[in-house]
Amino acid sequence: MGRVRIISITNQKGGVGKTTTAINLSACLAEADKKVLVIDADPQGNTTSGLGLEKNEVENTVYNLMLGEKQIEDVIYDTCVKGLYIIPSNINLSGAEIELIGQERREYILDSALKDIKKNYDFILIDCPPSLNLITINALTASDTVLVPIQCEYFALEGLEQLMYTISLVKKRLNSRLSLEGVVFTMYDARTNLSMEVVEEVKQELKSNIYKTIIPRNVRLGEAPSHGLPITMYDNRSKGAESYRLLAEEVIEKEWN
Repeated sequence: MGRVRIISITNQKGGVGKTTTAINLSACLAEADKKVLVIDADPQGNTTSGLGLEKNEVENTVYNLMLGEKQIEDVIYDTCVKGLYIIPSNINLSGAEIELIGQERREYILDSALKDIKKNYDFILIDCPPSLNLITINALTASDTVLVPIQCEYFALEGLEQLMYTISLVKKRLNSRLSLEGVVFTMYDARTNLSMEVVEEVKQELKSNIYKTIIPRNVRLGEAPSHGLPITMYDNRSKGAESYRLLAEEVIEKEWN
């Protein structure tokens, strides 16, 4: 096992495929014989339920970790995927920001918690909430890189500038190793000119750090979370499964560069 790579998956716009990417990229990395920990840092807890856990019944979550009530070993659970583990989340996390007001070094809670266990994994993926709050800052402070899913629709670039500014601010003040992992396009519809226009617009804007793999708009991808399964277990041969496998390959290749 080489050096772990910690990747935050974030975009403050909702509905861009952030959680779908967290679930399925982590599952495909595990399928490729990588040991993976996914941290559900979103109070909605959709990554938790999408990997087979009942989010309202798990005893210990990332909330208990953030508040110092539990050690990190106490909040790691098995998922339905071999080699993939999760720190779950639920609605309790939404109150953490208020409860942490006044706490010293509160931006470093997650980073400190991961120090003792990160050597056990090849990848740690963090599914961030769709807002730039203290939980997101904790994720960015603990991460090596940031992966940004962008939906192929109008206003795709909306908020991207603010996110890039936040990343540069965190890099400058809290985490000097932070960099952009890359942008992945989601919900791509090859039948529309709009999807192609969005891809070209973002490529011109960023000029680099864009994954070749584009995630298509796929019915099976949308259905899988309601069954508590990643796409590789729900429909192994679907276009969605194939695309996330290709993305995982790109992420792994990047690891060695």
